[in-house]
Amino acid sequence: MKERADVPQGTLALMVLKTLELMGPMHGYGVSRRIGQISGDLLAVNQGTLYPVLLKLEQEGAIVSDWGVTENNRRARFYELTRVGRKQLEVETRQWEQTAALVGRFFTVKAEDLT
Repeated sequence: MKERADVPQGTLALMVLKTLELMGPMHGYGVSRRIGQISGDLLAVNQGTLYPVLLKLEQEGAIVSDWGVTENNRRARFYELTRVGRKQLEVETRQWEQTAALVGRFFTVKAEDLT
């Protein structure tokens, strides 16, 4: 049985942007399911968490939304990455990579490396 993971605040927005970049336009439930799948089912994103993030990203201009029909013939809002969102994704990806590299150094350094 896998233990669910918590992620730092702001990380979900990055995951949403990356998911939309990879998959193209998707409805909210599809984004949630794909994030779960990509995480190896370590993350479960509920609607009460996801939709405020989608709204915030839309207000910032990182994504746009429009009504469409799902594969189950249901009406849903579909979200798509904008040029602003692509730029935001690039910047945030670079910041996360730098942070991960920095923290990673603390797990690999040995006392003799510091003398």
